[in-house]
Amino acid sequence: MIPKPNRHQHSRRTSFIIAKYSVKEGTFRDVIKNIGAGGLFIGTSRKIAEGQTISLEFPLFQFDKIIQVSGKVVRHEHNGFAVDFDEPIDDLISGKGQFPEIVHEADR
Repeated sequence: MIPKPNRHQHSRRTSFIIAKYSVKEGTFRDVIKNIGAGGLFIGTSRKIAEGQTISLEFPLFQFDKIIQVSGKVVRHEHNGFAVDFDEPIDDLISGKGQFPEIVHEADR
């Protein structure tokens, strides 16, 4: 069996963060299922078209500090879609295998 290549430049971490995002279909709120410095995956049943730009807002390290990023929808699946950021989130670049602590909605 041939191993599946890692399609992410930066490591990803499982998350449970509510994000507000805007795409051509409208503005919505859904849950970030995993995140890394270069992108994320949002869990949703919405059909968000690949190739379009997206702007996102979400808490990452503290609930009262909102991150604003933009990117492109690069993949759509039945349970959500993947986004590659235009610029990586520097604070999420893991060094020496350590991933910084991020907030989770369950912690509210």
